[in-house]
Amino acid sequence: MNLVQADSFLTLHYRLGAVGGEDFINTFEDKPATLSLGTGELSEGLEAKLLGLAEGAHETLTLAEGEAFGPHNPDLVQWVARALIDQLGGADQAYSLGDVVQFPAPTGGPNMAGTLIDVRDDGQSLCFDFNHPLAGRAVRFEVQLIGVL
Repeated sequence: MNLVQADSFLTLHYRLGAVGGEDFINTFEDKPATLSLGTGELSEGLEAKLLGLAEGAHETLTLAEGEAFGPHNPDLVQWVARALIDQLGGADQAYSLGDVVQFPAPTGGPNMAGTLIDVRDDGQSLCFDFNHPLAGRAVRFEVQLIGVL
């Protein structure tokens, strides 16, 4: 029987969400996911919980606050001028609280996603949280390992 190792390639179903909250991701209702451990497709905290599990295992795991996606970092909550958003291609776009907006990374790397959490009364500044939505929260991680290579 194959056990999950640090460099394993996995086929799995998984459900991820805050403890006591709704699902953030749920592959049980669709096709299973495939991913390679150690490549950043899952957080280090989630990967650590998979290590040693056997192919065919179906487990529900709980990760303590911040263990899955780190602590919530207040420095990643930023006000952005509406003019900048318009310049980046969002002109005439209506936004609602909770919307996730993609921004180009300042270093030219992959885009960064920010969740809209506040809008100034004049509408000229929008506040985005660039933390992972589950950062700083206790996480429920249900996993069914279909294949381990």
